[in-house]
Amino acid sequence: MEKSSDVLTKEQIIAATEETIRRYGMAKTSVTDVAKALDVSHGSIYRHFKSKTELFEAATEQWLEEKIIAPLADVCRDSSLHGVGHVHAYIQTLARLKRHYAREDEALFAMYAKVSDESAELISKHIGRIVGHLTDIMLRGGLKSDHPERSARAIFYATARFHHPAHAYEWKSPAIDAEFSDVWALIEQGLKTND
Repeated sequence: MEKSSDVLTKEQIIAATEETIRRYGMAKTSVTDVAKALDVSHGSIYRHFKSKTELFEAATEQWLEEKIIAPLADVCRDSSLHGVGHVHAYIQTLARLKRHYAREDEALFAMYAKVSDESAELISKHIGRIVGHLTDIMLRGGLKSDHPERSARAIFYATARFHHPAHAYEWKSPAIDAEFSDVWALIEQGLKTND
């Protein structure tokens, strides 16, 4: 017997979407597959999401929030960190998380990479959250910058090779950590503490 679509929640649909993507892969997952996993009609899914694209965007947004932004927010709030070291810990955590999920949850990382290419609004919001964290860290840490938000955004883009999904194929290189250290050394020189 089909479950009532009245009690079906977006959270249940997103969880089923993640499971289905892990099982079949992003390219082969359909709304019908998600509906079958929930034992509902595909029309029940469409009552919550207008399209497959909207469903995948919602799943990606939740994945980013839980797997990337939440741990980064913890680093942002970490009172044991200060100044340049705090910015370094934040960017290093961002890169470490992306590398971890590229290896350990390939199917959902592939979903994130695909949606990143297709949903400028979602990715702009994601980048905005990260830039907001970095700006907050810089202001609290007394780091020298006439425009902390612009500096935070510049740090994000300067380190993109180490956290943007388009570069995931490079993360297996044995030199990647040394290359990150080299880039970080240049950034650190520009982040002198106010005297």
